[in-house]
Amino acid sequence: MFGITDIVTFIIGTIFIVILPGPNSLYTMSIASRFGIKVGYLAALGVFTGDLILILCTILGAASLLHTFPWLFILLKIVGATYLSYLGIRLIIASYHTWRNVQNTKINSSETTESQHVHPFRTALTISLLNPKAILFYLSFFIQFVDPHYPYPAISFAILSVIVQITSMLYLSILIFSGFKLAHFFNRRYKIAAVGVAVVGLLFCGFGLKLAFSTM
Repeated sequence: MFGITDIVTFIIGTIFIVILPGPNSLYTMSIASRFGIKVGYLAALGVFTGDLILILCTILGAASLLHTFPWLFILLKIVGATYLSYLGIRLIIASYHTWRNVQNTKINSSETTESQHVHPFRTALTISLLNPKAILFYLSFFIQFVDPHYPYPAISFAILSVIVQITSMLYLSILIFSGFKLAHFFNRRYKIAAVGVAVVGLLFCGFGLKLAFSTM
């Protein structure tokens, strides 16, 4: 139907791919745990928008462009790795301040001040867009389920894109509410919370290194 060869397998594959840990999902959960559900959904909207742009770029031929000009892939890879590492370092610094501020009033004051400088939508959007491998992934994954003889492949890609986005938003919603619950748990356990934030920061640095040494 609509040029899609095996919709059930695609949905199952999409679910497994979406739930794999990555910088987008990790950032959304961490920001929700620190600043609440509303801020978490702003981050989720940034992820949604970034993925939508990447999918459109894939359909319009951005993957071929990256293959044709390898230096462009390298440039995006370096910028993306640097940005992920930057976010990781910021989280590690935040964990250090959380560890030092053991008084409840100091913690609340620090988080209130910090939340004014957080831009969840813009940050999540940037994380999504600075991942050139995502374009190549979408192309290699989508193409397996599109009938090459179907006269309107754009419709096939559009339907598959909608399925991916719905699955992603449902999963991000679970992470947002999970992060909000974790925030209550860590509310009076500041040192444990600091360690958790530091671990997330190290993971972001790890994502940056992984992207930096990745190949097409």
